[in-house]
Amino acid sequence: MFLSRSLHEPLSATTSSSLSSMASHHHQNGDSTVTTTHSPPSKKLKPTPITPSELLAEFSHHQPSTARINNGSFGSCPASIISAQRNYQLQYLEQPDDFYFNRLKPSILKTRSIIKDLINADHVDEISVVDNATTAAAIVLQHITWSFFESKFDKGDTAVMLHYAYGAVKKSVQAYVTRAGGEVIEVKLPFPLKSNDEIITEFKKALEKGKSNGRKIRLAVIDHVTSMPCVVIPVKELVKICRDEGVDRIFVDAAHAIGCTEVDMQDIGADFYTSNLHKWFFCPPSVAFLYCRKTDKVADLHHPVVSHEYGNGLAVESAWIGTRDYSAQLVLPEVMDFLSRFEGGIDGIRKRNHERVVEMGEMLAEAWGTHLGSPPEMCASLAMVGMPACLGISSDSDALKLRTHLRECFGVEVPIYYRAPNDGEFNPITGYARISHQVYNTTEDYYKFRDAVNKLVNDAFTCTLLSD
Repeated sequence: MFLSRSLHEPLSATTSSSLSSMASHHHQNGDSTVTTTHSPPSKKLKPTPITPSELLAEFSHHQPSTARINNGSFGSCPASIISAQRNYQLQYLEQPDDFYFNRLKPSILKTRSIIKDLINADHVDEISVVDNATTAAAIVLQHITWSFFESKFDKGDTAVMLHYAYGAVKKSVQAYVTRAGGEVIEVKLPFPLKSNDEIITEFKKALEKGKSNGRKIRLAVIDHVTSMPCVVIPVKELVKICRDEGVDRIFVDAAHAIGCTEVDMQDIGADFYTSNLHKWFFCPPSVAFLYCRKTDKVADLHHPVVSHEYGNGLAVESAWIGTRDYSAQLVLPEVMDFLSRFEGGIDGIRKRNHERVVEMGEMLAEAWGTHLGSPPEMCASLAMVGMPACLGISSDSDALKLRTHLRECFGVEVPIYYRAPNDGEFNPITGYARISHQVYNTTEDYYKFRDAVNKLVNDAFTCTLLSD
């Protein structure tokens, strides 16, 4: 249970702790005989369920006056993990040489091993730790660029990506693939969405376009959970379609995915997959992983920052890109302890976040006379909620100004998406709020948002009243 329930109800949960074993050694002078007394074997205690007061304390650094229903953008880091990060920072500052030579690499390897198990990868060598999903995209796209420059791919060959793709990744594709001679095909997706079939149909159309005139599709960039508008993409189905159509490389940009929806490399089957650990997995910013399936096709991968480890494999290169703060990459063991205090661990958190965000999204839609932007099964831990048409959201600029107005005047932090109306639509819903739910959220956060919008409507507010 989360804070959205009664704060007096105990939370079913778990954290790891253990009893230390004790041993006393008695050495007799002049005698090699050693008498050793051992205490009984230590028993690992069951993780202690996190209480409502402890949960409040973990996120007490959040601005109390703000209804923070935007976990999706930057995530959230508990106080205990911030403390663990600070401890790693101090270890480095106390003796940098010892930390570098004796602690850093084994700690990052431990992080990679945990990630390998979390995502069901075959081998730890397939896992690299990087700053964020944008860095991971640069690594993949740099590899694609070299394939064009080395004439492994032909000029005019194509890359396919979703129209919903994250803005930074779109620009990265342009910066790398287009400049190398490739052509980019965008998959035009409707919004609101009614089913996965709409996505699959449009994706197949884009692949046909990408193969026209004898061209080959060299890369498919597929989101797992899109950013704006937010929707869970049927990645497994799209990856299979790509395989059937002979697409060379498949990159899943899953910045939101781990901790937000199920992630399984064996099931998904992509060549590359990246996700941030600081969005939905409680790590401090910034840390992400890049999974690279072990095949001959994708052997030549390098971090875009060239340092002393160049040529020793992507995972090793990524583990040292020069002097910097690596502490965010080292706290995953402590995060796993934190997660174990919740019933069902991260799977339980993910399930409850989904249920609550759908519940709160439907509450808001009913209050405003609107609808969700996609069916509940396509929402994960985020949901798009239509806002009253009378607010007059008529551009991306309006959406941003209204978001700022809600933050500054009502203490509500929530992203807003502008949807251009289709021809012939009468009084369409053009603004959608992207709400999140994480363990620190309460029902009152969403009531605060509901009441703020209701007041704007009752006051006959429109976005034209907001200055640039």
